[in-house]
Amino acid sequence: MRPERILICYNEPVGIYENYSGKAAPAGATVEDASDAGLGAQVGKIQAILQQRFQQVDCLPFSRNFARALRRILQLEPDIILNFVEALAGDVNFESHVAGAFEILDIEFTGSRALTLGNCLDKLKTQQILRSLGVRTPRHFLARLGRLPAETDVRLKYPLILKLNREDASIGISENSVVADFSGLRAQLDFLFRTFRQDVLVEECLPGREISAAVFGDRVLPLSEISYRGLPAGLPPIVTYEAKWAPSSDYYRGTVPVCPAELDDELRAQIEAKALAAFNALDCRDYARVDFRLSKRDIPHVIDVNPNPDLSPEAGFIRSAARAGIPYEDVLFRLVEFALQRSSASPRPVAARKKNLECYLQELKG
Repeated sequence: MRPERILICYNEPVGIYENYSGKAAPAGATVEDASDAGLGAQVGKIQAILQQRFQQVDCLPFSRNFARALRRILQLEPDIILNFVEALAGDVNFESHVAGAFEILDIEFTGSRALTLGNCLDKLKTQQILRSLGVRTPRHFLARLGRLPAETDVRLKYPLILKLNREDASIGISENSVVADFSGLRAQLDFLFRTFRQDVLVEECLPGREISAAVFGDRVLPLSEISYRGLPAGLPPIVTYEAKWAPSSDYYRGTVPVCPAELDDELRAQIEAKALAAFNALDCRDYARVDFRLSKRDIPHVIDVNPNPDLSPEAGFIRSAARAGIPYEDVLFRLVEFALQRSSASPRPVAARKKNLECYLQELKG
């Protein structure tokens, strides 16, 4: 058994919106949502896997009591943190803050740094960074909260797709997110503004296939495609919130992942190269998922960069890893090893970590 101390940090599942689906729920209907189901059990399974190799593996849920969690980290004195924190009290805007705290404490952790997590959460900023480095993204504009655009201000080609600018997990995306004209655009913007109280990214909705590239370390795993052949007629071919989190919905049943995606060698090589370019442009680390939509002429456009993607056994990243011959356990062990290698290259004395924490907490009080 290895002596390194591993700490698994994750967020307590908390909801902050009454409606996550991006559309009005029918009167009296029960909203189906499996997004937080089994999180504690999943963390427990990860702990059990790591305990096969490491003597000390602890778990720590993060909540709004941020200072208590940080003090607990210093008590446990981990060598590295397996970082699964995606939000605090349901607010994803704090994901990067938690990683920033790990950096302040000078404790190495898995996945991307705070700056990367913050940049990738902001869809507009992600597109600006990618475009500045020559990586194609759909044409777009940002609709600021409460400012409904005039028809003459919209210089994109319909259909358009509307996405909350600072959310992930397809929150706020439904069949109503794809609009065919200006009246549809204004109606959905009004709904999103009232429901989620944030800016909305408006993009041209490209008509081609949807491909995901899982990047692990410095390699691209087998590409995956979302097949929309099973969707009922009339539903736009997109990954909605229901497609991910509502098992009895048409979208969940009608969006089927295909891995490996059937692509010719040239297109596959293009997507893999662009995935690595996007990974490096956003300064991702260890693992990420880069999502693409193809144009009518099969030109790949990046529609999302997901650092620290979902590692549940049924998630797309794990599916691609399995096709590459990497078992679930090995994905976890390799992630831990990435962080341990960084930590051993630059050892951090515990006393210095505690001093950093005390200074940080004093700043919070001040």
